[in-house]
Amino acid sequence: MKLTKSEEYKLLYLLLDMGEMMFCSGGEVHRVENTLSLMGKAYGATETNVLVIPTSIVITMKFSDGNLITESRRVGNPGSNKLWRLEGLNALSRRGCEQPLPIEQLESEIKNCRIPTNPLKFYLGSALAAGAFAVFFGGNIFDGIAAAIFALLVGLFQRRFASIFPNNIIFNIVCSFSVGVLIFTAAKLLSFVNVDMVTIGVIMILIPGAAFTNSVRDLLVGDTISGLMRFVESILWAAGLAIGFILAMLLLGGITL
Repeated sequence: MKLTKSEEYKLLYLLLDMGEMMFCSGGEVHRVENTLSLMGKAYGATETNVLVIPTSIVITMKFSDGNLITESRRVGNPGSNKLWRLEGLNALSRRGCEQPLPIEQLESEIKNCRIPTNPLKFYLGSALAAGAFAVFFGGNIFDGIAAAIFALLVGLFQRRFASIFPNNIIFNIVCSFSVGVLIFTAAKLLSFVNVDMVTIGVIMILIPGAAFTNSVRDLLVGDTISGLMRFVESILWAAGLAIGFILAMLLLGGITL
């Protein structure tokens, strides 16, 4: 596909948008690098070099007319699990590689992938997951219902307040502490609430499982730096959850030092 110089620059920025969205939606390093490289080749670049680490994306593209362009972008929050968005971007990349779309249409398709999921589905999924985990780990139906209710509060935190925190570690500490206080308070008021089972159910929807899995995969395929950075981030996010719940337990007498 032959592009003008202005379209080449536009393509570069669109690929950065696409890579950032994929990486921040749960995509692993190899997936993002491979997708952007194939997209660049499909649109006429003779050479496309992509470097992805958890904090930035760098793309350099060389075209047949000799134009060499490069750009980098800071990645804001690579810890999300927006798999519906990742699926849409994967489908778009396959279409673009088979039959390159006009630049304007490509831009429109990428914008469409930014549309957030239905909030009802998000809250319902959080509630079902937390309730199911609480029952799976030995709780009864009341524990599952309680975990589902508190999962709705976690979902509210994630959608409304996550953006105001500087990083996921601080958010996890504040979120787990706040929810932990409510769980322990409910357990004191309602005798049928099992603190352990409800807490486990809620913790499971906050554990950075996808980020940890991606870090191991990155290490196995040779992306050592990215893998180590994600691995450390995952451990710190999980530590933030533990700190928040432990502080809640200390405050309300669940444990003593």
